[in-house]
Amino acid sequence: MLVADVLRKNAAEFADEIALVEINPEKDAKSGWKEFELVEAKPSVRFRREITWQEFDRRANRFANLLLAKGYKKGDKIAILLMNSIEWLPIYFGVLKMGGIAVPFNFRYSADEILYCLKLSEATALIIGTEFIDRVAQIKDQAVNLKTLLYFGHTKPDFAEDYRELTAAMSDEDPMIPVVEEDDAAIYFSSGTTGFPKAILHTHSSVFSACVTENKHHSQTHDDIFLCIPPLYHTGAKMHWFGSFLVGGRGVILKGIKPEWILRAVSEENCTIVWLLVPWAQDILDAIDGGELNPADYQLDQWRLMHIGAQPVPPSLIKRWKEHFPKHDYDTNYGLSESIGPGCVHLGVENIHKVGAIGVPGYGWEIMIADEQGNPVKQGDVGELYIKGPGVMKCYYNDEKATAATLKNGWLLSGDMAKQDEDGFIYLVDRKKDVIITGGENIYPVQIEDFLRANQKIKDVAVIGLPEKRLGEITAAIIEVKPGMELMEEEVNEFCLDLPRYKRPRKVIFDSVPRNPTGKIEKPKLRERYCAETLVEAQMHS
Repeated sequence: MLVADVLRKNAAEFADEIALVEINPEKDAKSGWKEFELVEAKPSVRFRREITWQEFDRRANRFANLLLAKGYKKGDKIAILLMNSIEWLPIYFGVLKMGGIAVPFNFRYSADEILYCLKLSEATALIIGTEFIDRVAQIKDQAVNLKTLLYFGHTKPDFAEDYRELTAAMSDEDPMIPVVEEDDAAIYFSSGTTGFPKAILHTHSSVFSACVTENKHHSQTHDDIFLCIPPLYHTGAKMHWFGSFLVGGRGVILKGIKPEWILRAVSEENCTIVWLLVPWAQDILDAIDGGELNPADYQLDQWRLMHIGAQPVPPSLIKRWKEHFPKHDYDTNYGLSESIGPGCVHLGVENIHKVGAIGVPGYGWEIMIADEQGNPVKQGDVGELYIKGPGVMKCYYNDEKATAATLKNGWLLSGDMAKQDEDGFIYLVDRKKDVIITGGENIYPVQIEDFLRANQKIKDVAVIGLPEKRLGEITAAIIEVKPGMELMEEEVNEFCLDLPRYKRPRKVIFDSVPRNPTGKIEKPKLRERYCAETLVEAQMHS
Protein backbone atom coordinates (compact mmCIF):
# COMPACT_ATOMS: atom_id res chain seq x y z
CA MET A 1 0.00 0.00 0.00
CA LEU A 2 1.06 3.64 -0.50
CA VAL A 3 0.54 6.57 1.87
CA ALA A 4 -1.33 8.32 -0.94
CA ASP A 5 -3.73 5.35 -0.95
CA VAL A 6 -4.34 5.94 2.76
CA LEU A 7 -5.39 9.51 1.98
CA ARG A 8 -7.70 8.25 -0.78
CA LYS A 9 -9.23 5.73 1.63
CA ASN A 10 -9.76 8.30 4.37
CA ALA A 11 -11.35 10.75 1.92
CA ALA A 12 -13.80 8.05 0.83
CA GLU A 13 -14.63 6.67 4.30
CA PHE A 14 -14.53 9.86 6.40
CA ALA A 15 -15.22 12.53 3.75
CA ASP A 16 -16.89 15.15 5.95
CA GLU A 17 -14.95 14.47 9.15
CA ILE A 18 -12.18 16.84 10.25
CA ALA A 19 -8.74 15.68 9.13
CA LEU A 20 -6.48 18.57 10.10
CA VAL A 21 -6.68 21.51 12.46
CA GLU A 22 -4.19 24.38 12.59
CA ILE A 23 -3.82 26.49 15.72
CA ASN A 24 -1.65 29.59 15.80
CA PRO A 25 -1.95 31.25 19.21
CA GLU A 26 0.69 33.83 18.31
CA LYS A 27 -1.64 35.35 15.69
CA ASP A 28 -3.88 36.76 18.40
CA ALA A 29 -2.96 35.50 21.84
CA LYS A 30 -5.74 37.51 23.53
CA SER A 31 -8.58 36.04 21.48
CA GLY A 32 -10.31 32.71 21.97
CA TRP A 33 -9.25 29.96 19.60
CA LYS A 34 -12.82 28.98 18.82
CA GLU A 35 -13.51 32.01 16.56
CA PHE A 36 -12.76 29.63 13.73
CA GLU A 37 -11.76 30.32 10.12
CA LEU A 38 -11.91 34.07 9.65
CA VAL A 39 -11.30 35.61 6.23
CA GLU A 40 -8.17 34.18 4.63
CA ALA A 41 -7.25 37.58 3.21
CA LYS A 42 -6.66 38.78 6.77
CA PRO A 43 -3.92 36.50 8.11
CA SER A 44 -3.44 38.65 11.20
CA VAL A 45 -6.70 37.28 12.63
CA ARG A 46 -6.51 33.73 11.31
CA PHE A 47 -5.54 31.52 14.21
CA ARG A 48 -7.64 28.36 13.99
CA ARG A 49 -8.53 26.55 10.78
CA GLU A 50 -9.66 23.07 9.89
CA ILE A 51 -10.22 20.97 6.79
CA THR A 52 -12.05 17.70 6.17
CA TRP A 53 -10.55 14.54 4.73
CA GLN A 54 -12.31 15.21 1.44
CA GLU A 55 -10.88 18.74 1.22
CA PHE A 56 -7.42 17.44 2.21
CA ASP A 57 -7.59 14.99 -0.69
CA ARG A 58 -8.91 17.59 -3.14
CA ARG A 59 -6.17 20.07 -2.28
CA ALA A 60 -3.56 17.38 -2.84
CA ASN A 61 -5.16 16.52 -6.19
CA ARG A 62 -5.19 20.16 -7.31
CA PHE A 63 -1.48 20.56 -6.57
CA ALA A 64 -0.69 17.27 -8.29
CA ASN A 65 -2.61 18.43 -11.37
CA LEU A 66 -0.84 21.80 -11.32
CA LEU A 67 2.56 20.09 -11.39
CA LEU A 68 1.45 17.81 -14.21
CA ALA A 69 0.08 20.79 -16.16
CA LYS A 70 3.47 22.45 -15.85
CA GLY A 71 5.12 19.43 -17.42
CA TYR A 72 6.45 17.76 -14.32
CA LYS A 73 6.53 14.00 -14.41
CA LYS A 74 7.12 10.97 -12.27
CA GLY A 75 10.48 11.12 -10.51
CA ASP A 76 10.86 14.92 -10.57
CA LYS A 77 11.90 16.51 -7.29
CA ILE A 78 9.65 19.16 -5.76
CA ALA A 79 11.08 21.11 -2.81
CA ILE A 80 8.88 22.42 0.02
CA LEU A 81 10.04 25.36 2.15
CA LEU A 82 7.10 26.24 4.38
CA MET A 83 6.42 26.73 8.05
CA ASN A 84 4.00 24.27 9.67
CA SER A 85 0.49 24.96 8.44
CA ILE A 86 -2.68 23.22 7.35
CA GLU A 87 -1.48 23.48 3.73
CA TRP A 88 1.82 21.66 4.29
CA LEU A 89 0.48 18.10 4.18
CA PRO A 90 -1.80 18.52 1.13
CA ILE A 91 1.19 19.96 -0.76
CA TYR A 92 3.37 17.01 0.31
CA PHE A 93 0.73 14.49 -0.73
CA GLY A 94 0.13 16.33 -3.99
CA VAL A 95 3.74 15.67 -4.93
CA LEU A 96 3.38 11.98 -4.08
CA LYS A 97 0.13 11.69 -6.05
CA MET A 98 1.73 12.93 -9.27
CA GLY A 99 4.63 10.50 -8.83
CA GLY A 100 7.11 13.16 -7.82
CA ILE A 101 9.69 13.08 -5.06
CA ALA A 102 8.84 15.40 -2.17
CA VAL A 103 11.86 17.31 -0.82
CA PRO A 104 11.04 19.09 2.48
CA PHE A 105 13.49 21.81 3.57
CA ASN A 106 14.39 22.83 7.11
CA PHE A 107 12.78 26.22 7.75
CA ARG A 108 15.93 27.37 9.56
CA TYR A 109 18.12 27.02 6.48
CA SER A 110 20.15 30.05 5.51
CA ALA A 111 20.17 31.20 1.90
CA ASP A 112 23.39 29.27 1.27
CA GLU A 113 21.93 26.09 2.77
CA ILE A 114 18.78 26.43 0.64
CA LEU A 115 20.94 26.69 -2.47
CA TYR A 116 23.11 23.78 -1.36
CA CYS A 117 20.08 21.51 -0.81
CA LEU A 118 18.45 22.56 -4.09
CA LYS A 119 21.58 21.57 -5.96
CA LEU A 120 22.19 18.36 -4.00
CA SER A 121 18.62 17.11 -4.41
CA GLU A 122 18.33 18.31 -8.03
CA ALA A 123 14.93 19.81 -7.22
CA THR A 124 13.42 21.62 -10.20
CA ALA A 125 10.45 23.21 -8.41
CA LEU A 126 10.27 25.01 -5.07
CA ILE A 127 7.26 26.23 -3.10
CA ILE A 128 7.95 28.83 -0.41
CA GLY A 129 6.10 30.79 2.24
CA THR A 130 6.29 34.44 3.30
CA GLU A 131 9.12 33.86 5.78
CA PHE A 132 11.54 32.79 3.06
CA ILE A 133 11.17 35.53 0.43
CA ASP A 134 14.41 37.33 1.33
CA ARG A 135 16.48 34.15 1.60
CA VAL A 136 15.27 32.75 -1.71
CA ALA A 137 15.68 36.12 -3.46
CA GLN A 138 19.39 35.95 -2.62
CA ILE A 139 20.00 32.62 -4.35
CA LYS A 140 17.26 32.15 -6.98
CA ASP A 141 19.49 33.16 -9.90
CA GLN A 142 22.17 30.67 -8.83
CA ALA A 143 19.69 27.77 -8.66
CA VAL A 144 20.11 26.91 -12.33
CA ASN A 145 18.00 23.72 -12.18
CA LEU A 146 15.00 25.54 -10.71
CA LYS A 147 12.27 25.82 -13.34
CA THR A 148 9.30 26.75 -11.16
CA LEU A 149 9.08 28.89 -8.02
CA LEU A 150 5.67 28.95 -6.33
CA TYR A 151 4.64 31.21 -3.49
CA PHE A 152 2.09 30.50 -0.79
CA GLY A 153 1.15 33.69 1.01
CA HIS A 154 -0.51 37.06 0.67
CA THR A 155 2.09 39.43 -0.78
CA LYS A 156 3.60 37.58 -3.72
CA PRO A 157 7.17 38.49 -4.70
CA ASP A 158 7.77 39.32 -8.37
CA PHE A 159 10.02 36.30 -8.88
CA ALA A 160 7.40 33.66 -7.96
CA GLU A 161 4.01 32.44 -9.16
CA ASP A 162 0.92 32.44 -6.98
CA TYR A 163 0.20 28.94 -5.64
CA ARG A 164 -3.37 29.77 -4.60
CA GLU A 165 -4.30 31.33 -7.93
CA LEU A 166 -2.84 28.50 -9.98
CA THR A 167 -4.25 25.61 -7.93
CA ALA A 168 -7.71 27.22 -7.84
CA ALA A 169 -7.90 26.71 -11.60
CA MET A 170 -6.96 23.02 -11.42
CA SER A 171 -9.21 19.97 -11.36
CA ASP A 172 -9.66 18.35 -7.96
CA GLU A 173 -9.93 14.91 -9.57
CA ASP A 174 -7.23 12.42 -8.61
CA PRO A 175 -4.71 12.11 -11.49
CA MET A 176 -4.08 8.44 -10.53
CA ILE A 177 -0.51 8.38 -11.80
CA PRO A 178 0.77 4.78 -11.56
CA VAL A 179 3.15 4.49 -8.61
CA VAL A 180 4.51 1.32 -7.01
CA GLU A 181 6.05 0.70 -3.60
CA GLU A 182 9.61 0.54 -4.96
CA ASP A 183 9.39 4.00 -6.55
CA ASP A 184 11.23 6.89 -4.94
CA ALA A 185 8.96 9.03 -2.74
CA ALA A 186 10.87 11.61 -0.69
CA ILE A 187 14.23 13.12 0.09
CA TYR A 188 14.76 14.19 3.67
CA PHE A 189 17.87 15.95 4.91
CA SER A 190 19.98 14.90 7.85
CA SER A 191 19.88 17.33 10.75
CA GLY A 192 23.29 18.71 9.91
CA THR A 193 24.61 18.34 13.48
CA THR A 194 27.89 17.08 12.00
CA GLY A 195 28.14 19.52 9.06
CA PHE A 196 26.17 20.23 5.90
CA PRO A 197 23.10 17.97 5.59
CA LYS A 198 23.02 14.82 3.49
CA ALA A 199 20.06 14.02 1.21
CA ILE A 200 18.27 10.86 2.39
CA LEU A 201 16.24 9.07 -0.30
CA HIS A 202 13.22 6.98 0.72
CA THR A 203 10.83 4.86 -1.33
CA HIS A 204 7.04 4.73 -1.07
CA SER A 205 7.37 1.39 0.72
CA SER A 206 9.65 2.95 3.31
CA VAL A 207 7.32 5.90 3.95
CA PHE A 208 4.27 3.67 4.30
CA SER A 209 6.10 1.42 6.76
CA ALA A 210 6.10 4.31 9.24
CA CYS A 211 2.27 4.16 9.33
CA VAL A 212 2.27 0.48 10.20
CA THR A 213 5.10 0.62 12.74
CA GLU A 214 3.67 3.59 14.62
CA ASN A 215 0.16 2.10 14.71
CA LYS A 216 1.47 -1.24 15.99
CA HIS A 217 3.36 0.53 18.78
CA HIS A 218 0.62 2.86 20.02
CA SER A 219 -2.64 1.23 18.90
CA GLN A 220 -4.15 4.38 17.41
CA THR A 221 -7.83 4.25 16.55
CA HIS A 222 -10.00 6.47 14.40
CA ASP A 223 -11.00 8.36 17.56
CA ASP A 224 -7.46 9.33 18.55
CA ILE A 225 -6.45 12.95 18.03
CA PHE A 226 -2.73 13.62 17.63
CA LEU A 227 -1.16 16.94 18.64
CA CYS A 228 1.65 17.73 16.20
CA ILE A 229 4.13 20.37 17.36
CA PRO A 230 7.52 19.56 15.74
CA PRO A 231 8.36 20.76 12.21
CA LEU A 232 6.64 18.85 9.42
CA TYR A 233 9.75 18.95 7.24
CA HIS A 234 11.29 16.37 9.57
CA THR A 235 10.37 12.69 9.64
CA GLY A 236 9.67 12.69 13.39
CA ALA A 237 6.51 14.76 13.55
CA LYS A 238 4.35 13.48 10.74
CA MET A 239 5.62 9.91 10.90
CA HIS A 240 4.27 9.70 14.45
CA TRP A 241 0.95 11.09 13.25
CA PHE A 242 1.01 8.52 10.42
CA GLY A 243 -0.07 5.88 12.94
CA SER A 244 -3.30 7.85 13.38
CA PHE A 245 -3.46 8.79 9.69
CA LEU A 246 -3.58 5.08 8.84
CA VAL A 247 -7.00 4.82 10.56
CA GLY A 248 -8.31 8.29 9.75
CA GLY A 249 -7.34 9.88 13.07
CA ARG A 250 -7.28 13.67 13.23
CA GLY A 251 -4.07 15.71 13.41
CA VAL A 252 -3.84 19.05 15.24
CA ILE A 253 -0.96 21.30 14.16
CA LEU A 254 0.08 23.66 16.95
CA LYS A 255 2.31 26.56 15.94
CA GLY A 256 4.04 27.25 19.22
CA ILE A 257 5.67 25.45 22.13
CA LYS A 258 4.72 27.44 25.22
CA PRO A 259 3.49 25.11 27.99
CA GLU A 260 0.17 26.96 28.30
CA TRP A 261 -0.46 26.63 24.57
CA ILE A 262 0.26 22.91 24.62
CA LEU A 263 -2.12 22.18 27.52
CA ARG A 264 -4.74 24.48 26.05
CA ALA A 265 -4.56 22.72 22.69
CA VAL A 266 -4.88 19.31 24.34
CA SER A 267 -7.84 20.56 26.35
CA GLU A 268 -9.79 22.41 23.66
CA GLU A 269 -9.08 20.00 20.81
CA ASN A 270 -9.56 16.84 22.92
CA CYS A 271 -6.12 15.53 21.98
CA THR A 272 -5.34 12.00 23.11
CA ILE A 273 -1.72 11.65 21.94
CA VAL A 274 1.10 14.17 22.26
CA TRP A 275 4.67 13.73 21.07
CA LEU A 276 7.13 16.02 22.83
CA LEU A 277 10.80 16.84 22.86
CA VAL A 278 12.64 16.74 26.18
CA PRO A 279 12.87 20.55 26.55
CA TRP A 280 9.12 20.98 25.96
CA ALA A 281 8.21 18.33 28.52
CA GLN A 282 10.60 19.91 30.98
CA ASP A 283 9.12 23.36 30.38
CA ILE A 284 5.62 22.02 31.13
CA LEU A 285 6.79 20.46 34.37
CA ASP A 286 8.71 23.58 35.40
CA ALA A 287 5.63 25.73 34.70
CA ILE A 288 3.49 23.43 36.85
CA ASP A 289 6.03 23.26 39.68
CA GLY A 290 6.48 27.04 39.52
CA GLY A 291 2.75 27.64 39.85
CA GLU A 292 2.41 29.15 36.37
CA LEU A 293 0.19 26.29 35.17
CA ASN A 294 -2.44 24.23 36.95
CA PRO A 295 -3.43 21.04 35.08
CA ALA A 296 -6.79 21.16 36.87
CA ASP A 297 -7.66 24.23 34.76
CA TYR A 298 -7.68 22.11 31.60
CA GLN A 299 -9.65 19.16 30.26
CA LEU A 300 -6.95 16.50 30.11
CA ASP A 301 -8.74 13.28 31.03
CA GLN A 302 -8.78 12.10 27.42
CA TRP A 303 -4.98 12.48 27.05
CA ARG A 304 -3.78 8.88 27.11
CA LEU A 305 -0.22 8.88 25.69
CA MET A 306 2.80 11.16 25.95
CA HIS A 307 5.87 9.99 24.12
CA ILE A 308 9.29 11.46 23.48
CA GLY A 309 11.94 10.97 20.85
CA ALA A 310 14.88 12.58 19.03
CA GLN A 311 17.26 12.47 22.00
CA PRO A 312 18.10 10.50 25.17
CA VAL A 313 15.40 10.88 27.81
CA PRO A 314 16.51 11.41 31.43
CA PRO A 315 14.69 8.96 33.74
CA SER A 316 14.29 11.78 36.26
CA LEU A 317 12.16 13.68 33.76
CA ILE A 318 9.70 10.82 33.29
CA LYS A 319 9.53 10.23 37.04
CA ARG A 320 8.47 13.88 37.45
CA TRP A 321 6.00 13.57 34.56
CA LYS A 322 4.29 10.53 36.09
CA GLU A 323 3.95 12.38 39.39
CA HIS A 324 1.86 15.03 37.65
CA PHE A 325 0.21 12.79 35.05
CA PRO A 326 -0.02 9.32 36.62
CA LYS A 327 -2.62 8.04 34.15
CA HIS A 328 -0.55 8.72 31.03
CA ASP A 329 1.04 5.91 29.08
CA TYR A 330 4.60 6.78 28.19
CA ASP A 331 6.92 5.64 25.41
CA THR A 332 10.44 6.47 24.30
CA ASN A 333 11.01 6.45 20.54
CA TYR A 334 14.33 6.13 18.78
CA GLY A 335 14.83 6.65 15.09
CA LEU A 336 16.80 8.38 12.38
CA SER A 337 15.81 10.18 9.22
CA GLU A 338 17.71 7.34 7.54
CA SER A 339 15.21 4.90 9.09
CA ILE A 340 12.17 7.05 8.15
CA GLY A 341 12.05 8.58 11.57
CA PRO A 342 10.67 7.02 14.75
CA GLY A 343 10.05 3.44 15.67
CA CYS A 344 13.00 1.29 14.68
CA VAL A 345 13.60 1.05 18.43
CA HIS A 346 11.03 1.94 21.08
CA LEU A 347 10.57 1.37 24.78
CA GLY A 348 6.94 0.21 24.71
CA VAL A 349 4.26 1.60 27.02
CA GLU A 350 4.36 -1.62 29.05
CA ASN A 351 8.06 -1.15 29.85
CA ILE A 352 8.11 2.11 31.76
CA HIS A 353 10.14 0.37 34.47
CA LYS A 354 12.98 0.47 31.92
CA VAL A 355 12.92 4.24 31.36
CA GLY A 356 16.43 5.29 30.45
CA ALA A 357 16.64 2.63 27.77
CA ILE A 358 15.59 3.50 24.22
CA GLY A 359 13.92 0.09 24.22
CA VAL A 360 13.76 -2.96 22.02
CA PRO A 361 13.58 -3.41 18.23
CA GLY A 362 10.40 -1.90 16.81
CA TYR A 363 7.76 -3.78 14.84
CA GLY A 364 9.44 -5.37 11.83
CA TRP A 365 12.93 -4.17 12.82
CA GLU A 366 16.18 -5.89 13.83
CA ILE A 367 19.19 -4.49 15.66
CA MET A 368 22.82 -5.48 16.20
CA ILE A 369 25.44 -3.86 18.40
CA ALA A 370 28.74 -4.21 16.59
CA ASP A 371 32.44 -3.50 16.97
CA GLU A 372 34.63 -1.59 14.51
CA GLN A 373 34.81 -4.66 12.26
CA GLY A 374 31.03 -5.04 12.13
CA ASN A 375 30.96 -8.10 14.42
CA PRO A 376 28.45 -8.39 17.29
CA VAL A 377 29.86 -7.42 20.68
CA LYS A 378 29.22 -9.35 23.87
CA GLN A 379 26.01 -8.48 25.67
CA GLY A 380 26.66 -5.52 27.92
CA ASP A 381 29.59 -4.22 25.90
CA VAL A 382 29.45 -0.91 24.05
CA GLY A 383 29.35 -0.91 20.26
CA GLU A 384 27.73 0.86 17.35
CA LEU A 385 24.00 0.34 16.90
CA TYR A 386 23.15 -1.30 13.56
CA ILE A 387 19.55 -1.27 12.28
CA LYS A 388 17.72 -3.32 9.66
CA GLY A 389 14.06 -3.02 8.69
CA PRO A 390 11.36 -1.79 6.31
CA GLY A 391 12.09 1.93 6.66
CA VAL A 392 15.81 1.98 5.90
CA MET A 393 16.70 4.59 3.30
CA LYS A 394 17.54 3.68 -0.25
CA CYS A 395 20.73 5.77 -0.23
CA TYR A 396 22.23 9.16 0.40
CA TYR A 397 21.24 10.83 -2.85
CA ASN A 398 24.23 11.79 -4.99
CA ASP A 399 26.69 10.60 -2.34
CA GLU A 400 27.97 7.10 -3.04
CA LYS A 401 30.81 7.37 -0.54
CA ALA A 402 28.54 8.28 2.39
CA THR A 403 26.07 5.59 1.34
CA ALA A 404 28.77 2.91 1.27
CA ALA A 405 29.94 3.96 4.74
CA THR A 406 26.43 3.84 6.21
CA LEU A 407 24.70 0.90 4.48
CA LYS A 408 26.55 -2.41 4.86
CA ASN A 409 25.14 -5.86 4.09
CA GLY A 410 21.58 -4.63 4.58
CA TRP A 411 22.37 -2.91 7.87
CA LEU A 412 22.08 0.81 8.54
CA LEU A 413 24.94 2.04 10.73
CA SER A 414 23.38 4.55 13.10
CA GLY A 415 26.51 6.31 14.32
CA ASP A 416 25.19 5.84 17.87
CA MET A 417 27.09 3.92 20.50
CA ALA A 418 24.86 1.61 22.53
CA LYS A 419 24.77 -1.40 24.83
CA GLN A 420 22.17 -4.05 25.61
CA ASP A 421 21.24 -5.28 29.08
CA GLU A 422 20.45 -8.83 30.15
CA ASP A 423 16.76 -8.33 29.30
CA GLY A 424 17.49 -7.22 25.75
CA PHE A 425 16.84 -3.50 26.31
CA ILE A 426 19.08 -1.10 24.43
CA TYR A 427 20.69 1.90 26.06
CA LEU A 428 22.24 4.75 24.10
CA VAL A 429 25.70 5.59 25.30
CA ASP A 430 26.44 8.46 22.91
CA ARG A 431 26.98 9.55 19.37
CA LYS A 432 30.07 7.85 17.97
CA LYS A 433 31.50 11.24 16.97
CA ASP A 434 30.74 12.76 20.39
CA VAL A 435 32.82 10.30 22.42
CA ILE A 436 35.49 12.14 24.42
CA ILE A 437 38.86 10.44 24.80
CA THR A 438 40.73 11.79 27.80
CA GLY A 439 44.01 10.20 28.81
CA GLY A 440 43.08 7.11 26.77
CA GLU A 441 39.73 6.71 28.56
CA ASN A 442 36.46 6.80 26.56
CA ILE A 443 33.89 9.12 28.11
CA TYR A 444 30.31 9.20 26.83
CA PRO A 445 28.79 12.68 27.30
CA VAL A 446 25.17 11.47 27.46
CA GLN A 447 25.87 9.67 30.73
CA ILE A 448 27.15 12.89 32.32
CA GLU A 449 24.33 14.96 30.81
CA ASP A 450 21.69 12.60 32.22
CA PHE A 451 23.33 12.82 35.64
CA LEU A 452 23.46 16.63 35.64
CA ARG A 453 19.85 17.01 34.47
CA ALA A 454 18.76 15.52 37.79
CA ASN A 455 19.89 18.78 39.41
CA GLN A 456 16.74 20.82 40.04
CA LYS A 457 18.47 24.08 39.07
CA ILE A 458 19.61 22.87 35.64
CA LYS A 459 17.34 23.47 32.66
CA ASP A 460 19.61 21.93 30.01
CA VAL A 461 23.17 20.70 29.64
CA ALA A 462 25.60 19.66 26.95
CA VAL A 463 28.94 17.95 27.55
CA ILE A 464 31.71 18.31 24.98
CA GLY A 465 35.42 17.63 24.77
CA LEU A 466 37.90 20.52 24.81
CA PRO A 467 41.51 20.19 23.65
CA GLU A 468 44.07 19.73 26.41
CA LYS A 469 47.80 19.32 25.90
CA ARG A 470 48.49 16.46 28.31
CA LEU A 471 45.24 14.44 28.20
CA GLY A 472 44.22 15.15 24.61
CA GLU A 473 40.72 16.23 25.68
CA ILE A 474 38.94 17.19 28.86
CA THR A 475 35.21 17.18 29.53
CA ALA A 476 33.38 20.50 29.66
CA ALA A 477 29.77 20.90 30.79
CA ILE A 478 27.82 23.75 29.22
CA ILE A 479 24.96 24.36 31.67
CA GLU A 480 21.79 26.35 31.10
CA VAL A 481 20.29 27.34 34.44
CA LYS A 482 16.54 27.46 34.98
CA PRO A 483 15.08 30.99 34.87
CA GLY A 484 15.02 32.69 38.24
CA MET A 485 17.59 30.36 39.78
CA GLU A 486 21.28 30.78 40.58
CA LEU A 487 23.89 28.07 40.31
CA MET A 488 27.58 28.35 41.11
CA GLU A 489 30.42 26.28 39.71
CA GLU A 490 31.21 25.04 43.23
CA GLU A 491 27.67 23.65 43.52
CA VAL A 492 28.06 21.80 40.23
CA ASN A 493 31.37 20.32 41.30
CA GLU A 494 29.90 19.19 44.61
CA PHE A 495 26.88 17.68 42.86
CA CYS A 496 29.24 15.72 40.59
CA LEU A 497 31.07 14.06 43.48
CA ASP A 498 28.75 11.08 43.01
CA LEU A 499 30.21 10.53 39.54
CA PRO A 500 33.40 8.49 39.05
CA ARG A 501 36.33 10.89 39.14
CA TYR A 502 37.21 10.46 35.45
CA LYS A 503 33.64 11.39 34.41
CA ARG A 504 33.45 14.61 36.39
CA PRO A 505 33.51 17.73 34.19
CA ARG A 506 36.88 19.42 34.27
CA LYS A 507 35.35 22.70 33.17
CA VAL A 508 31.93 24.23 33.86
CA ILE A 509 30.51 26.87 31.52
CA PHE A 510 27.22 28.65 32.10
CA ASP A 511 25.52 29.39 28.79
CA SER A 512 22.43 28.54 26.76
CA VAL A 513 22.36 25.12 25.08
CA PRO A 514 21.55 25.41 21.37
CA ARG A 515 19.17 22.83 19.93
CA ASN A 516 17.94 22.37 16.38
CA PRO A 517 14.18 22.22 15.58
CA THR A 518 14.12 18.46 16.20
CA GLY A 519 15.52 18.87 19.70
CA LYS A 520 19.07 17.68 19.11
CA ILE A 521 21.88 19.56 20.81
CA GLU A 522 23.98 21.41 18.24
CA LYS A 523 27.34 20.33 19.61
CA PRO A 524 29.35 21.47 16.56
CA LYS A 525 28.35 25.05 17.43
CA LEU A 526 29.51 24.58 21.01
CA ARG A 527 32.78 22.97 19.95
CA GLU A 528 33.44 25.74 17.47
CA ARG A 529 32.85 28.38 20.12
CA TYR A 530 34.61 26.88 23.11
CA CYS A 531 37.39 24.91 21.45
CA ALA A 532 38.51 28.14 19.78
CA GLU A 533 38.43 29.95 23.14
CA THR A 534 40.40 27.12 24.77
CA LEU A 535 43.09 27.25 22.08
CA VAL A 536 43.40 31.03 22.47
CA GLU A 537 43.76 30.65 26.24
CA ALA A 538 46.41 27.96 25.78
CA GLN A 539 48.40 30.17 23.41
CA MET A 540 48.24 33.08 25.87
CA HIS A 541 49.67 30.90 28.64
CA SER A 542 52.32 29.17 26.54
